[in-house]
Amino acid sequence: MAREHNRRPSRRPHDNYFLVVIALCSFALIVALLPVALRAQQSDRAQQLSGKLMCMCGCGQVLSECNHIDCPLRAGMFKQLESDVARGESDDLILQDFVQQYGEAVLSSPPAKGFNLIAWILPGAAFAIGLCIVILVVRNWRHRAPLAAAADAAPAQRIGSDQFERARRQADRETDE
Repeated sequence: MAREHNRRPSRRPHDNYFLVVIALCSFALIVALLPVALRAQQSDRAQQLSGKLMCMCGCGQVLSECNHIDCPLRAGMFKQLESDVARGESDDLILQDFVQQYGEAVLSSPPAKGFNLIAWILPGAAFAIGLCIVILVVRNWRHRAPLAAAADAAPAQRIGSDQFERARRQADRETDE
């Protein structure tokens, strides 16, 4: 009786065929969906790169956001971008190709080198200098305001009271007549 419990039931041949069919179907499904997944990755990469390029139709918008109806350049530029991505070219090489074809104006942000470096540095430097000037002016106003008010109050009162007396006398004369 002990031998009967240790003995495994034998597999039937059609059980193995079923596993083989499931494995083949899974493999076929993976092979069929792989190009779709690769195209989606390429399309996402092309979409990302189109955010770094300007549409050259004159709209002043990024290529991925150009919303002109029947834009003459958007479709061609995007098709060229997708074909470059499909060939497996690097991002830098693709961008450089567009720069050679359209000039540096095709880039949505100027490269941080040479004269274009000013475009990156100037806004931050202008903000820092402006902030320093505002801080210095406010400090000077806070330290100078009480002294200036006390010094200016006395002469202004004397001049004001003299003028007030003259104006009152003139008003009295004019009303008496």
